[in-house]
Order: sequence, then structure tokens, then C-alpha cells
Amino acid sequence: MKNKSLLIATVFAASAMTVSAQDLTSKKGETILPEAGDWALSFDAIPFLNYAGQLFSNAGATSPSVGYTNGYPWSVKGKMFKDEKTAYRAGIRLGFGSNSWTAEIAAPTASTATPVDYPAEGTMVEDGLKSGYNGIVLTGGLEMRRGKTRLQGYYGGELVFGMMGTKDAYTYGNTLSAGAPDPTILASMHSTDWTGATGYSNLITDPAGGDGRITEIKNSMMSFGLRGFIGVEYFILAKISIGAEYGWGLGFQSMKTTTASEGSAVPASSVTGDLVVGTFSKETKTSGFAIDTDIVGGGMTGMGGSGSLNIIFHF
Repeated sequence: MKNKSLLIATVFAASAMTVSAQDLTSKKGETILPEAGDWALSFDAIPFLNYAGQLFSNAGATSPSVGYTNGYPWSVKGKMFKDEKTAYRAGIRLGFGSNSWTAEIAAPTASTATPVDYPAEGTMVEDGLKSGYNGIVLTGGLEMRRGKTRLQGYYGGELVFGMMGTKDAYTYGNTLSAGAPDPTILASMHSTDWTGATGYSNLITDPAGGDGRITEIKNSMMSFGLRGFIGVEYFILAKISIGAEYGWGLGFQSMKTTTASEGSAVPASSVTGDLVVGTFSKETKTSGFAIDTDIVGGGMTGMGGSGSLNIIFHF
């Protein structure tokens, strides 16, 4: 921290000697503050401060990295200046992707209900998993500025809207079917467990108490936020500033999970009876609401930039 404080003080002192207090231009005639028509991009300032601080230590400095604005890990943030005192703010995230996996598993044989390990296994079948996601987050707002020196204050408001979803679809080589003869084809014995790929097991106990497996699981989420903010920037160089921002607002979020599964069980009246198969669907919903400093409650964490240090480039 001492190194960082020393660095910032040194930069501020050096920059003050290269600017005219009357017109805020550098010795090269460059305008220090943003002007009408300027654009700006924000990045997390911490990697740059760490790099500069390490220059004063015996450990040496590593290269700084350019990261998303602290508090906005999901979007690109920028603004466009209508005039020297007014700027439009916007953020966007558009994300889509998918992954797929396949795995071979032994089919049950007439002599045993359980798969046989290599190298004694017989016929092999294929299980599959396809996982996809999508995410759209949009922010927009208005920023007003005040101050006539390198130190600039600002305030304003913005809206945040997001929609996100995931889908995991499972296919199985060993089919569960009613009336199947012994040996019983139980889901957990003859299905791949995809816990390592998805983070949760697709092999379950079905709602009827039998042996089951998930065939599809979908998650969807919608969020909405209204946020007021206030912050400060100091222009260390022409069109380059370091700033901090705090916010307060309200947020709403709703989520829905739909799970489809199939199950199998032997009738309780007969250990050697035919297989009983059922399909099941389950839906759960959750929602949250919060009015707080940068919407930190109600599951809305991440919508604000409270207490973050940012470096902003204007051009």
C-alpha cells in the first residue's frame, strides 16, 4: 500500500507540473479533460497499480493485464460524451456457447444385470451430453459531471436488464422400457454419471422412489435493476483518469429450473418381475428483490461497481 500511495502521489505531482491551470492542456497542447464527441472505455485499475507498485520493490514487476471494470465482470463498459458535462453510459454482454461429450458404457447381458468391466465387457453403447448456455445483459444510463480541474465529480442513473439460460440434454445407449425381461436395466447401473462435466449428478432417485436419470434440465433467469451512482475521477494524463464509483439502487431477479427425468423399478411384489418405467417433469421457481447499496441483496450481486478503482481511457 505504501508503494501504491507513493506512486500515485508522484504521478499526481508530475502531471500537475505539465499542465496549465488556466486551460487544462498539457505542454504539447493536448486537452486534459474529455470533450463533446469523445468516447471512453473503463478497465479495472488494480493490475496497473500493482505493476507500478512492484517497480519500487526488489521483487520486480510483472506485466499488467487489462480486465473488466471491477463490479462488472460480465460486460464491456463505455460511454460517449454529449458535451463536456454530460455523457451517455452503456454496457453490453452477448454470450452463446455449447459443449458436447460422449462416453461408452457396457450393455447389460443375459447373465448379469450389471455392466462388466474391461476387457470382459461385451457390447458397448454410447451415452451423450450436450450442454449450452446463452446470456444477454444490457445497461444504459446518463452521467452528469462537475468540476473545472483535473478532479472531476459525476453522478447519474442507469438501467440494467439481463436474460440468461442453460440447457443440459442427456442421451443414453441403454433404453429403459416397460416389460423388459430380467436382468433389470436399472438407470444407475447402465448410465454414465456426468457429475464431472456438469457439477451435479444426472443419476437420481425418481419422484416415485425408483432408480432414475435426468434426460434434460433447463435453467432460465431474468434480472432487472435501476441504479443511481456517484463517483470521482482524477485525470493523471491527457484523457486518462483513475476513478472510484459508488451506487445505490433496486433490483429484481427471477429464476426457473425445469427437469425431465425417467425412472425404473422392479415391482415390490416380485423381485424378478418386469421393469416398470415412468417419466417425470419437475419445475421450481425462485425470485429475489432488493433495495440496497449497489444491489448487493436478493441475489443481485454484480450489478454495481461499488468501491471499485477504475482506469478510464478517453479518445
